[in-house]
Amino acid sequence: MLNTIVQFFMVVTSFFPAIGQPLPKVLPAEREDIAGRQLKLAAAAAFQRHTTLPRTTEEWTTWRQQLREKIVRETGMQEDHVLPLDVKETGRIQQQGYSIRNISFQTRPGVYATANLYMPDGPGPFPAVINMHGHWPGARTGDMVQATAHELAGHGYICLNIDAWGAGERTTTPGVAEYHGASLGASLMNAGATLMGMQLTDNMRGVDLLCSLPQADKKRIGATGASGGGNQTMWLTAMDERIKAAVPVVSVGTFEAYILNSNCVCELLPSGLTFTEEAGILAMAAPRALKVCNAEKDASKSFYPSEMLRSYKAAIPLFQLLKAGDRLQYQLFDTTHGYWPEIRSTMLGWFDQHLKGTGNGGPVPLPATVLLPAAQLLTFPSLQRDSNVMSTAAWCRQAGSEWRANMLGHDRLDVKEKRAALKAVLKEQQLQLKTIHPFSPEQGWDRLALETTDGELLPLLHRKPRKRENGYVILTHSGGKDSIPSDRIDELLAHGYGVVLADLWGTGEQSSETANKIDGSLPRFHTLARSALWLGHTLQGKWVSDLRLLTGFLRSHYGVKRITLEGYRETAMAGLFLAALEPGASKVVLHNSPISYQFAGRQGVDYFNMSIHLPGFLPWGDVSLAAALTGREIELIAPVDMSGNPVNGLPLKFYRDEFQEMRKRCRQRGQLIVRTAAANFNIEK
Repeated sequence: MLNTIVQFFMVVTSFFPAIGQPLPKVLPAEREDIAGRQLKLAAAAAFQRHTTLPRTTEEWTTWRQQLREKIVRETGMQEDHVLPLDVKETGRIQQQGYSIRNISFQTRPGVYATANLYMPDGPGPFPAVINMHGHWPGARTGDMVQATAHELAGHGYICLNIDAWGAGERTTTPGVAEYHGASLGASLMNAGATLMGMQLTDNMRGVDLLCSLPQADKKRIGATGASGGGNQTMWLTAMDERIKAAVPVVSVGTFEAYILNSNCVCELLPSGLTFTEEAGILAMAAPRALKVCNAEKDASKSFYPSEMLRSYKAAIPLFQLLKAGDRLQYQLFDTTHGYWPEIRSTMLGWFDQHLKGTGNGGPVPLPATVLLPAAQLLTFPSLQRDSNVMSTAAWCRQAGSEWRANMLGHDRLDVKEKRAALKAVLKEQQLQLKTIHPFSPEQGWDRLALETTDGELLPLLHRKPRKRENGYVILTHSGGKDSIPSDRIDELLAHGYGVVLADLWGTGEQSSETANKIDGSLPRFHTLARSALWLGHTLQGKWVSDLRLLTGFLRSHYGVKRITLEGYRETAMAGLFLAALEPGASKVVLHNSPISYQFAGRQGVDYFNMSIHLPGFLPWGDVSLAAALTGREIELIAPVDMSGNPVNGLPLKFYRDEFQEMRKRCRQRGQLIVRTAAANFNIEK
């Protein structure tokens, strides 16, 4: 009897580690930041590929047009110069020699921007400048932005200050400042747009407004701004040939330097490093006048003078080819990051030379100005703004609803076509297994790492099933395997399943310490997700690649047929996407994952980290379509919306019916099980 008890105890403890004992590690404690190294190497290679620019004017003409088309496609910007501007003025302030008009105007159909128009007294015609702001307090009314506009107007220029998309009077709640980037700005990508594209559209419409003014000389338009505003200046100048002279300030570096450094998603061109470098964007301005101003004490590695000089040196031959070598210049200032008076003095001199035809381009004295209280410059001082001044949250809800209606409007869907389109959205690049690294077992777990041909190490903890027919459950979590609830691991082991705990790319033992530090207070994966997107990847796509490699490994080495992909929150979606792409998985289990990518609300927008976002996902379809494509059993445990709110009651019934309907339209079999605290649903076909 005693022997029987001992034997039973030995069997149990072979499946369960000691209570409270942490999971064993697979990789050495002093490990390399593999994810960071991969990104850096890819960025360095991209810089080398994309800094060799055309060598003939014929090549340049074709190259420029093709590059422009790619930027339009990847940013989702809209160009509509016929759309009525419908300028609405709500106030006017007279200053010495010029007036300031508080206005709104139409940038997209039914979408309006808030702005200030600084107008010199007199009939003109005056040269005009669009002045774009960065991430400064006060947006268009901030001290540096406002000072630039006052000085331009006092010096005889019309100046337009626009609130950038999602900033100033265009935030979610009127009068309440918010950061327009992170998950809020990234949500635009799910709906088929980008924050950069929204800004480009606004700014091109700003140029339309300047050209429409009878007092403006539309052949003498300039652009300037600092930091994020300088970034907008560079892109606007590249894309809009009506800009004849530009001064981007503390914003030019290299795209290579953006990788694993601090940037906003408003400075993100998805897949940008697969077809260009910053030198190419500067070169698109040729033969027009471009003066780059950088700060020697800038704290941002993305905008170090040394990085700017790399782009300048690559772009200057193109200007010289077009006999405009003197029109690309740079100047360094002994300042920190900002649009300081000495830089603004240089900007005025540059515009005088290239927009007025006076002076030699050197700095000129700044006119005396007095900054106004921000409240005087508001388009809607009572904070009762028009509903057509749309916030990011409102636009995402509207656009997402339209895309979902389009998906639901199709009676039949081509499964093969939809799978190919999903693969393109994910930007998945399949991995090849190079080597299997086994390590000594610990706590009953086999420890091993799968090395891929691109240098990734996928660390795994592995337990065989009691019987082969039980199959495996692959468990993943964006926080790494240590974030997987231990009671769930114990439950699966107790039922005899084989269990694999995997740290997918950038998670757990594969996490990037550098990226985590740069994220700071921003949502997790802000740095990795943005860097990967620059290089033509998505985190969801990279996780799908890992899971595809892992499932193939389990089949080939252990001969199993039944594999369940089970994930939590963000990694759960990767399991669903893999099952949608290929029929290998027997079942997919998703814990606390989004039941739809439709934007839910501003509050809770950071419930999911940045890895969740997929450019162009809603134009492709939604979670229900991905589930339908699997033809397998799908189990949703405590599903939520994109802001982390539990989905219950009538909304859950609505989605349940949608999942069932999408299966019919794809003509796929399968089963949907939804488990919530309120109810369980089981749908079969």
